[in-house]
Amino acid sequence: MKIIECEQGSSEWFEARKGVPTASRFGMVLTAKTMRLSAQADELINQLIGEKLSLIPPEGVEHFTNRAIRWGEQTEDEARAWYSLETNHDVQQVGFCLTDDGRFGCSPDGLIGDDGVLELKCPQAATQVSYLLAGGLPSEYRAQCAGALIVTGRPWLHFVSYSPGLPPLLVKVQRDEYVEKLAAALEEFHIRYQDALERITSMGGGRGE
Repeated sequence: MKIIECEQGSSEWFEARKGVPTASRFGMVLTAKTMRLSAQADELINQLIGEKLSLIPPEGVEHFTNRAIRWGEQTEDEARAWYSLETNHDVQQVGFCLTDDGRFGCSPDGLIGDDGVLELKCPQAATQVSYLLAGGLPSEYRAQCAGALIVTGRPWLHFVSYSPGLPPLLVKVQRDEYVEKLAAALEEFHIRYQDALERITSMGGGRGE
């Protein structure tokens, strides 16, 4: 694992992840039901090539304005402090992590010792209640958490959902068959991505002559 030290959400962070398939979008790679490459994979490839080659700054570089994102930013430090107190783990904050070969990345909310990863979510109250009643890891974050284990090479991850005034949710995620299936799908995805990127770059400026 390679660690790029930068502030998450900064222009340096956006630059580091341009064109890199990241764990937050791995849900577009693997279909949960069939455990095969998703039909959305091509859409993600289009997005990644656009990010990599476009001269237009990625959306969000200037400032995060979405209300839910601002809420998460404001609450994340509180959630991290709760986690450290609850588990007695020190959390190392990092900017952006890459696999050793640089093909895939993630932006974890912390690294724990030599073995663990921390993923924090700070949802609105109603969402937190739904997570607590369902128990376990929310399905919408399964690919992201599995992806963080793949990118970092670590064996376990603590997922924390935290909303002030409500009980926190702490779930341990470990390597399993899903992680291995996702890793295999990512290898297939990488080949398809590189082929599409080569085709686009070979077109040059594309003036339509």
